[in-house]
Amino acid sequence: MPETVKASHISTPIVSGQTPPRLALAQLPTPLQPLKRLSERLGGPRIWVKRDDLTGSVLSGNKVRKLEFNLAQAIAEGCDTIITCGGVQSNHCRATALLCAQLGLQCHLILRGSEPQIADGNLFLDRLAGARISYYPAAQYQRELDDILVHFQAHYQQQNNKAFIIPTGASDAIGVWGYVEACAELTNDFAQHGILPSHIICATGSGGTQAGLTAGVQRYGVDAQVWGVNVCDDEAWFLNKVTRDLVDWEQRYQTGIDLESLSVKVIDGYVGAGYAQAGPEIFNCISDIARSEGLILDPVYTGKAFYGMLDQLQQGRFGQTGDIVFIHTGGVFGVFPQRDQFDF
Repeated sequence: MPETVKASHISTPIVSGQTPPRLALAQLPTPLQPLKRLSERLGGPRIWVKRDDLTGSVLSGNKVRKLEFNLAQAIAEGCDTIITCGGVQSNHCRATALLCAQLGLQCHLILRGSEPQIADGNLFLDRLAGARISYYPAAQYQRELDDILVHFQAHYQQQNNKAFIIPTGASDAIGVWGYVEACAELTNDFAQHGILPSHIICATGSGGTQAGLTAGVQRYGVDAQVWGVNVCDDEAWFLNKVTRDLVDWEQRYQTGIDLESLSVKVIDGYVGAGYAQAGPEIFNCISDIARSEGLILDPVYTGKAFYGMLDQLQQGRFGQTGDIVFIHTGGVFGVFPQRDQFDF
């Protein structure tokens, strides 16, 4: 397993084939909990939830697992500034800003969209954590993001700072390790609860969590199919993105895993009008699960994925045997900017 190290102990960058550095930032292990009332109501396989919304650092969800590796690598390379990107309500950007504050690193966020009149949800926390923020219109962001990131990296170099770029969602070869290693934790969860899940399901928005789980179940001998419910783009895009992340991961770290044997599966059809745009069925699902199980989902990621899982379960995709594990990747602060969509 990757070594967990303190920031002050990281001094040299890794090379291919070595174990990657890792910071101990998440509150682990997170609980694995059964959704008893929901499972009984549906009358099919038992549904469990891996509570990665409880990883700590102000409910940073799945992002902190990946950032344990990305930020460790940044410090290993002697960087003092982190540049990353996402939407105005990006969970990843919020997690990065808070963790940079914790580690004493500068943080610069490149956000897609215009600056709102009122900073709510994740954006409020970005500002509270002291992150520098630059806003770009969606079209320019999509067209020029790589150039923008490199521009600011050069800008910091001119100021005698060394900046490290983390891509959207920390979904790259480094970040893949976060959910590869989460699978080691899941094996202990399954043994503790005496279960043999057939399916592991997560929201997929940048592909890194799904990539890590897909490699991790093989690395740690978990006999379950990983499914990503895409919350933006489409199935073809994610099949390509997850596969590319896995190829990059294997090329960088030379783990010896057989990429051809990995099963990348995407459940499409629940994006709705687009990223961060949910229909009434999603808000109804969020309300139902909050009232029946005390579990808070969000309309950007977990709400869409959970609704998609339930819909596909009722359509028979997962069969009637073998437990189902839903990875709760966090995102509670995404609820508040869309509070007016709930029908109370």
